[in-house]
Parts: sequence; C-alpha cells; structure tokens
Amino acid sequence: MTALSALIRRDIRIALRVGGGALVGVLFFLTVVVLMPFAVGPDLALLSRLGPAILWLGALLASLLTLDRLFMADHEDGSLDLITMSRTPLELACAAKALAHWLAAGLPLIVATPVLGLLLNLDMVATGAVALTLLAGTPALTFTGMIGAALAVTLHRGGLLMAVLVLPLSIPVLIFGVAASQAVIVGPMTFGAPFSILCALSLVSLVIGPFAAAASLRHGLD
Repeated sequence: MTALSALIRRDIRIALRVGGGALVGVLFFLTVVVLMPFAVGPDLALLSRLGPAILWLGALLASLLTLDRLFMADHEDGSLDLITMSRTPLELACAAKALAHWLAAGLPLIVATPVLGLLLNLDMVATGAVALTLLAGTPALTFTGMIGAALAVTLHRGGLLMAVLVLPLSIPVLIFGVAASQAVIVGPMTFGAPFSILCALSLVSLVIGPFAAAASLRHGLD
C-alpha cells in the first residue's frame, strides 16, 4: 500500500505541474461551457434544457484531452518499465494511476460544475444533479480511457487511436449521465434508474479497466 500511495502522490504532483495536463483539461472544460451560451443564443429555456448535455460533453472531451499522458510520460522516462517489473501487481498500479488521474483532472471538473451551471441557466437542484452524475460517471470515463491509453502508449499516433477506441466505450456513460440529469429538470423519467445504471458502469469499468490496461501494457512492452 505504501508503494501505491507513493505512486498516487507522484502522479498527482506531476499532473498539477504546469503542462502536466490537469490544468489543460479544466481550462478546456471552462472554454466549452463559456462559449456555448454565445452559440445557443439568448433563449434561456433552451439553454437550461441543453445545460446537462453541454456539461457532460465538456467533461467527456476534457477527460479525453488529458488521458493520453496517463502512461506516456512514464514510458518516455523509463519509469513504466520499473512499474511493470516491480513487486506491486501491475493491475493495482494501473488502478492507482487511474485514481490519481481522476483526482487531478476529473474532480476539479465536478467542483467547477456548480459555478458553470449558472452560465447555463441551471438552478441549484439541476446543477446538483449534474454534479452528482459527474461524480458517479467520470470514474467510468477515466478507467475506460485507461484501456485506450495503455493500448496507445507503445504505438505511433497513439492519441488518435485512443480517441477512436475510447469514444465508443464512453457513449453509454454519456447517455445515462445526461438522462439522469434531464430527469431532474424535465422528467418524466425518474432519476434513480439512469443514475443506477451510471453507477453500475463505473463499477464495471473499475473492475475491468485495470486488468485490461495491465494486459495491454504487458503485451506492448514485451
């Protein structure tokens, strides 16, 4: 556990540095949400209906923007080989790196959601629902994206490959995240059903993601 906690702290420090990627994702999320009201126009009712989808799309794209560095920096400086050969199971190391990425890049998006919801004419209840769905769904984006990052780490043009692999896997998370948020705003669907499916998707990705990423790294680094 000491090695895993040290790995988490190290990855968080690297992500929070200038150019580490976490700040880039937050700024991209902010830019998408700020520009959308100018594109939609002065229709506040339409803006409030589109608000959850805008926030979720911004979070999804911001997550993809930073995932390509999940293993790439370690591969470039050789530390990925040390992680692979260490006594700590590679699956646990992958899970720790994904957790560190979510804490550094995903959690700030959730914290910023209540403020950005004001720009989209969302009331406190709707903004709270979107933040709750992001809290439940963004881990699925991170652990699913980790698989694509592991596959792309040893390949040329890996960023493009990761986007092609990860986007289809992220669509169910996007669908149920927006559906749960919309249920609070317009109904008639209840909030519980899509939110439960969203939580299930995160739990499934939490179990499958580290094993699939570890297998991809072992195959790619051999």
